[in-house]
Amino acid sequence: MAEAHQAVAFQFTVTPDGIDLHLSHQAFTEIYLSGVRSWKKRIIGLKNSVITGVYPASPSSWLFVVIAILATMYTRSDPSMGLIAKIQEHLPVSQSMSNQCQTLVSAVLFSTMLWLLLIFTMRLCLKQLLSYHRWMFEKHGKMSTTTKVWVALVRIFSGRKPLLYSYQGSLPNLPVPATKDTVKRHLESVRPLMDDTEYERMTELSAEFESSLGKRLQWYLKLKALWATNYVSDWWEEYVYLRGRSPIMVNSNYYGMDFMYVTPTPIQAARAGNSLHAYFLYRRKLNKEELKPWMLRSAIPCCSYQFERMFDTCRIPGTLTDTVQHWQDSDYIAVYHRGRYFRLRMYHAGRLLSPREIESQIQKILDDPSPPSKGEAKLGALTAGDRIPWAKARVKYFSSGVNKRSLDYIEKAAFFVSLDDEEQGGMADDPTRLDSYAKSLLHGKCYDRWFDKSFTVVYFKNGKMGLNGEHSWADAPVLSHAWQYVLSMDCFQLGYNAEGHCKGEVDSSLPRPQKLNWEIPPECEEQISGSLAVAQALADDVDVHVFAFEEFGKGKIKRCRVSPDAFIQLALQLAHYRDQGRFCLTYEASMTRLFKEGRTETVRSCTSESSAFVRALEGGEAADVCRRLFQEASEKHQHLYRMAMTGAGIDRHLFCLYVVSKYLRVESPFLKEVLSEPWRLSTSQTPLHVEMFDIVNYPEYVSCGGGFGPVADDGYGVCYCALGENVLNFHVTCKHSCPDTGANKFGAQIRKALHDLLQLLCPNQTQVKKTEVKKDL
Repeated sequence: MAEAHQAVAFQFTVTPDGIDLHLSHQAFTEIYLSGVRSWKKRIIGLKNSVITGVYPASPSSWLFVVIAILATMYTRSDPSMGLIAKIQEHLPVSQSMSNQCQTLVSAVLFSTMLWLLLIFTMRLCLKQLLSYHRWMFEKHGKMSTTTKVWVALVRIFSGRKPLLYSYQGSLPNLPVPATKDTVKRHLESVRPLMDDTEYERMTELSAEFESSLGKRLQWYLKLKALWATNYVSDWWEEYVYLRGRSPIMVNSNYYGMDFMYVTPTPIQAARAGNSLHAYFLYRRKLNKEELKPWMLRSAIPCCSYQFERMFDTCRIPGTLTDTVQHWQDSDYIAVYHRGRYFRLRMYHAGRLLSPREIESQIQKILDDPSPPSKGEAKLGALTAGDRIPWAKARVKYFSSGVNKRSLDYIEKAAFFVSLDDEEQGGMADDPTRLDSYAKSLLHGKCYDRWFDKSFTVVYFKNGKMGLNGEHSWADAPVLSHAWQYVLSMDCFQLGYNAEGHCKGEVDSSLPRPQKLNWEIPPECEEQISGSLAVAQALADDVDVHVFAFEEFGKGKIKRCRVSPDAFIQLALQLAHYRDQGRFCLTYEASMTRLFKEGRTETVRSCTSESSAFVRALEGGEAADVCRRLFQEASEKHQHLYRMAMTGAGIDRHLFCLYVVSKYLRVESPFLKEVLSEPWRLSTSQTPLHVEMFDIVNYPEYVSCGGGFGPVADDGYGVCYCALGENVLNFHVTCKHSCPDTGANKFGAQIRKALHDLLQLLCPNQTQVKKTEVKKDL
């Protein structure tokens, strides 16, 4: 219990001679240093708030305006056209203030108001400029004169050296599309999925909705858009994520994988030492807002609000709805190993622990022989099962005493860490190990991850690592940015010594990690077992297949003058048609972060054009005909993607109309049918932040990407990533319980479809030689 005593600042004993008081200087020192860190963060936050608040101007520009006004006044001119004199008249009369001093104060006040007016004008101009999206619809490499002028103006009004949140006040609000446009585009999207009779019925439902209830619902939605920052995001988070009562494991959470070809060190604790240190370096940059805002084409900013809840965040279960709780800067992480939970402080004597010190602390946890307390080993299964039993158990068994204290340590931690006793990772001669690796990250043993935390980092026995992300607080690209930063820092900045250990020395005075204590009653153990049974059945049903397609990549696709994303989406349409013999409603995630607090929109990738192309290719039509139809399908897909990015998608609009109808307690047959349509093919692309990696000189240092569970019981989930110019990586998921689907089977169809499309578009191109990389896995 030594670590428990270290957490107490003072101890006392009552004796016949009085009270014997013992102060813990170490504890008081830690309290003092924690306060210093907290105040430093507040000061930095205040400074950044000022800088962000006056952006695109800078605080120093205020002095420039004041000096300019004063200099003009000394030339006997009045730049204020009498306003300075008016301000001077209304200044409080003071006997100690001379007339000249009053004039000076009035000039400064006028200069400040002029400066604030200029800031407001610049921000308003920038907001209007960022509302222009015609540039996105121009052909690649062909920029109109209007767009060139627009880009120049954006750069002029954007200011210099922006912080992460500098553009937040200048981003436009997400527009509400016209109901008739949304209904029309929806009809277009379902045409290839319906026969004439079904389509005629849907047309009638659409017309009835548009002419009657749709107008009423649209009025309420426009009212919300005027009041709210984003008319979609809060409802999307609430109703799509937080109100779901089924397990979030597999159904909502997603995973990210380590490097595909290399493992920097085989030592589990060392890998944790470097990467955990890198995570806290990233958090420091995030808190200081030193991360660069995401920019499209190096000029157009994207919303950064999702970064705010990356660390120190946990999803809290509730009986009706969950909540996302975000705390202040936490100085520790929660660690799971062999059924035990630990609290590991990441700061000592006011400084962040070095990678070597973190490795030492992790090794202490790995070497700790203590057994888990009664009911502790599988406690994490509560976060993997249904939400209502977990919410009730949390209130009943974790609301007071030692259980509440230990649960608080987990939920308020910076993030969660799982030290896994298994070895995972892919091998060149055994691709199935990638499948096992992905399944382990997606659900593990169903109790060795804390699925409610914003993210869990998993370290395997052989030095491989990965993560599991909770989806409600942000979308995958945000967490992917941090993940790729950590991978880059791990290998190219921090590194390891010759023995594979972290570099640096260890402070011998570091306190041991604190083992958390629990008092789990038998009734709670029964609930844990029940949640584990639900989660285990879900995990066992998931079929996962991960493969790297190394025959060619986006480089060769671009040489065919085709968008790589459109190429892959059409390959998926072809593969699905061959696999299932039919077309299906297809979901492709697109971001709407060009708007304030934007998250995602849906690109309905199955179109009449893509269906016509697939039928022509499978029907043996001439190559020229197929190429023409492919080009039409590709252009249609790119147009839909651009429409989604610029706020003209249909699914978020229909979703919000449906929410309004529920608030008004009115039924809409049209909306009910639209919202019940299953997404049998759900797809997403993992972004690769190439600025963090030198893929040309180090092609082996590329991540495997990540994936997610299937959305429909009889469908597929497909996540893909372009690794450099010559490799495409795919993550395919489905359910064993569906006899018509199979992850490996669909993976084989994807490979064949990719080859067939390239052969159709570029029949004379020779096969690119596979990239030779070190495959030390």
